[in-house]
Amino acid sequence: MKAVVERYHALGNDYLVFDPNKNELKLNPGNVTMLCHRNMGLGSDGILEGPFIGEKQMSLKIWNPDGSIAKKSGNGVRIFARYLKDAGYVQKKKYHLQTDGGMVEIAYLNEDGSRLRISMGKLSFWSDEIPMTGERREVINEDMVFGNTLYPATCVSVGNPHCVIPMHEISGELVQKIGSFSENARYFPERVNTEIMKVIDHSHIAIETFERGAGYTMATGTGACAAAGVAYKLGLTGNKVIVQMPGGELQVEIGEDWESYMIGDVSYVAKISLSSDFTQKLRAM
Repeated sequence: MKAVVERYHALGNDYLVFDPNKNELKLNPGNVTMLCHRNMGLGSDGILEGPFIGEKQMSLKIWNPDGSIAKKSGNGVRIFARYLKDAGYVQKKKYHLQTDGGMVEIAYLNEDGSRLRISMGKLSFWSDEIPMTGERREVINEDMVFGNTLYPATCVSVGNPHCVIPMHEISGELVQKIGSFSENARYFPERVNTEIMKVIDHSHIAIETFERGAGYTMATGTGACAAAGVAYKLGLTGNKVIVQMPGGELQVEIGEDWESYMIGDVSYVAKISLSSDFTQKLRAM
């Protein structure tokens, strides 16, 4: 028995698409971790499993490289939408896809499906919806300690939890230092994604990201929406911004009802057939 996966990336955030309708192999936390390993497997920022086809819509399961489940991924959703078009599952220019973090609306902006607009859902700053410990409150500019250092943080849910820290200067090294403490900090019972954010001007911000279950990543769709929402909430930018990340840029818009939208590109890399020996090893895990 062999298995086949498709590799895509969105701004350097790379995922493997595993279609259960075309594979007999069943995914589990152990073999997901092996597949995502950069030395012993194929290497990936995660696995997109689907589509699971229901009566009214299709759904997607997003695996982190540590074998845990991610509720939502902006780059992952864009990649999966490109795969659905490539594989012939959809012909419509606009449709809905179910994730564990809620329903998203997908719109193709060109013929080959490589540029997409995604409605990522409403942002929430309420602590019980993120979720966070303590009394119910909007978590705005709140002092939090990560690694014996105090940071002013604003936290938000985009279907998954984010902690955004505005700074004058940001770097990949710094977000990895903070993220190693913040991901499992006592404030966040379900862990958290961490963004450090620099406001460039009224319509441009830059971020660096440390994702729960994945670590440092070159780009993040939900993180871009979270940071844009925080910048707007704090009055640092308008509701339409360009979010700059090491992997590239995303356009993000925050609606009047705090609905978040993003526009970005997806690149197809390869179709990969796993060897029989490697597939057997994955099957035995």
